[in-house]
Amino acid sequence: MTLDLRLLPAALAAWAAAFTGVLLPPLVSAGAAAVLLAGAARAAWSLRGGRGKGGARAGRAPSRGRAGRGLPARGRHRDRAGPTPQATAALALAVGALVLLSGAAQVHARAGELLDRLLDAGAVVTVRGQVTGDPDVLPVTPERGGGERVRVPVRADLVEGRGLAARARAPLLVLAPPAWSGVELGSRVHATGRLVRTDAGDDVVALLVVHDPPEVLAPQPAHQRLAGRMRAGLVTGVADASPQARGLVPGIAVGDDSRLPADLDAAMRTVSLTHVTAVSGAHVAIVLGAVLAVLAWAPRWVRAAVGGLVLVCFVVLVRPEASVLRSATMGGVALAALLLGRPARALPALCSAVVVLLLLDPWLARSYGFVLSVLATAGLVLLSGPWAAALATRMPRTLAHVLAVPAAAQVCCAPVVILLEPAVATYAVPANVLAAPAVPPATVLGVLATVVSPWLPGLTGPLATAAGWSTAWIAHVALWWAALPGARLPWVAGPAGAALLAALTLAGLLLARRGPRTRAVGAGVAVLVVVLALVPGPRRAVGGLLAGVPEDWVAAQCDVGQGSGFVLRTGARSAVVVDVGPAGDAAAACLADLGVREVDLLVLTHLHADHVGGLEEVLRGVVVHEALLSPHGAPADAERRVLAALAEEGADVDRPGAGETGEVGPVAWRALWPTARAVDLAAPGDDSSANDLSLVLHLEAPGLSVLALGDLEPDGQRGLLREAAGDLGQVDVVLVPHHGSPAQLPALAEEVAARLALVSVGRDNTFGHPSPQTLELYGRRGALVLRTDECGAVVLAGSGEELVAQC
Repeated sequence: MTLDLRLLPAALAAWAAAFTGVLLPPLVSAGAAAVLLAGAARAAWSLRGGRGKGGARAGRAPSRGRAGRGLPARGRHRDRAGPTPQATAALALAVGALVLLSGAAQVHARAGELLDRLLDAGAVVTVRGQVTGDPDVLPVTPERGGGERVRVPVRADLVEGRGLAARARAPLLVLAPPAWSGVELGSRVHATGRLVRTDAGDDVVALLVVHDPPEVLAPQPAHQRLAGRMRAGLVTGVADASPQARGLVPGIAVGDDSRLPADLDAAMRTVSLTHVTAVSGAHVAIVLGAVLAVLAWAPRWVRAAVGGLVLVCFVVLVRPEASVLRSATMGGVALAALLLGRPARALPALCSAVVVLLLLDPWLARSYGFVLSVLATAGLVLLSGPWAAALATRMPRTLAHVLAVPAAAQVCCAPVVILLEPAVATYAVPANVLAAPAVPPATVLGVLATVVSPWLPGLTGPLATAAGWSTAWIAHVALWWAALPGARLPWVAGPAGAALLAALTLAGLLLARRGPRTRAVGAGVAVLVVVLALVPGPRRAVGGLLAGVPEDWVAAQCDVGQGSGFVLRTGARSAVVVDVGPAGDAAAACLADLGVREVDLLVLTHLHADHVGGLEEVLRGVVVHEALLSPHGAPADAERRVLAALAEEGADVDRPGAGETGEVGPVAWRALWPTARAVDLAAPGDDSSANDLSLVLHLEAPGLSVLALGDLEPDGQRGLLREAAGDLGQVDVVLVPHHGSPAQLPALAEEVAARLALVSVGRDNTFGHPSPQTLELYGRRGALVLRTDECGAVVLAGSGEELVAQC
């Protein structure tokens, strides 16, 4: 098979430029683009200098034709030597420069001076803008705490705050109450909320946390209203169908999988069939292929024009997601080739699509959906043909192609999927092979049912029912294979896991080749990878090599200096946080490093500055839903500041006493101290009692228990031991009180008997913390004692006996 690789370096250069360019200040990107353009010009000049007059290559005599009389050869004049390395380099450098310039312009346009100032202040602002995506309802589940919330992408064009207003082109993600679930794509809205800055390179500038219902200023445009009617008509058409059809038919036709049954959704994830409901290249090819087949009788320009119109309408119908845009752009390249009467080649079309889309939206380079879409297509283009040819020597050609296509896509996508979920779908290939024949009829029938629903609603039901017959087979395949033993094998998380899986793939390719030496190398690599990935000891060692924070982290003691800040994970991007350290951004930076964007429960054990000083910076970076404070309100000025900040955040505040309990997501908490009597005995606002009246919590998460002791000193520890001795027991982790000061009660440490003792303490502090006697006291019964002044942040991964501390 001959591959046209001329555009591949340009596509790779565009991707590298986009991936890095969105992280850089605009001036830096512009400077880098200038350097690349200079390199492109130099490469182009060397190419020009390598030719003689009249365009002939230096050192080569002009052709003298068939009889040596200077007559032209038959056919067009073409340079059969092909593109030179200089030409390829010049094109790649020029494309990289253009992508950098595009990214610089867009970063500058969306990060105005006023918006930056408001973000730095975590200000409450009013924005007006257009909804750019469907609302995503985040229901209450065991993995999430707090109430139901909705995420809505909005492109703000006007921002007002602190008495100032400015035009903007700022993509925001609105985190809102359930009333926002009804806003429509394309409508203009008005909202007031607090800004929270997102990570560098994120495709949105900020989160906007709102608590009020939306104010709709203008409805969605007519074409989007029509698309909405069509989608709603399909949902109505399957309303009386089986649960699988209610979820899969809209999913496979227009990408709406919101009604997919939970067990079917889990099964499809287990066997890597989720691409069926993620509209991408296969769906575009099916729809466009069906249209062009119907128009086979028409002139070439008619087929190209109608195909282009269908592509545009299909993108509007299914929403312009990353994979849809990539597929539609490739389809546009193929239609252009049809119009020009030239053969369409898949790899140049893919490279062209990548370059065009990254020029328009550089943030796509950091989108997992876009990466997976491109990799799957590249696998089909580069690997499926050779693999099918090799398999055809052992089986019928058709069966060889049926096996090669899903295998090629799976091999290319699997290392990236590991970054999202550290597990390998064992039966992905056979499940995809069996499901594949049902995808085209389900797609065509589902799209037809969608398109006719506003005008021929009586026809929608039969078409959707017929599509449901095909999706029933897909559902059966997913559920059957997912129920088999070993359907999903755990794998090493993070970049290390991706590298190991890529190495295992290489080993498989070596084993498939002829030659005993090559197969021996492949077998050796495969055995080594399996040992490193699946044997617990080597697996843990390898997992910590390439990743700063393990993907499966469960808790972390942040390094906030002379203060305290502990994080217990509750979801993919949410956590319980105990204290926020002294003034400064140390706690906020720790939460950002851990990927925490929402704090389901904020616990402030007491109001001293080394435990609450970082609250302002934390509130700028995350959304806090609920807070627990000690019942003792001292110091009074700190209490006023904390309560005002939490009120502006809109967080629910509680001040529990001993014996009160609660749950947040998968974490249950129980307050052990102070008792109401202990609080009553202290004078209101008495700062000297604040340490001993620290809020003490027992936190219980799946596979991990934590005892947070605040800054208790001997009197408070004595009261805790007297009132709650039966509730202390053995815990996995204890947060050593008062930064390991020498003021400790030995009996409390003996009663707790934790496996891991964490000491949050600043380097070279003037208090002499931690005390050697305290370290010996908490390590006396075999506990591992780790301190942040030596370790930095301590991150915990795993659970139970497999709990691992990364120091």
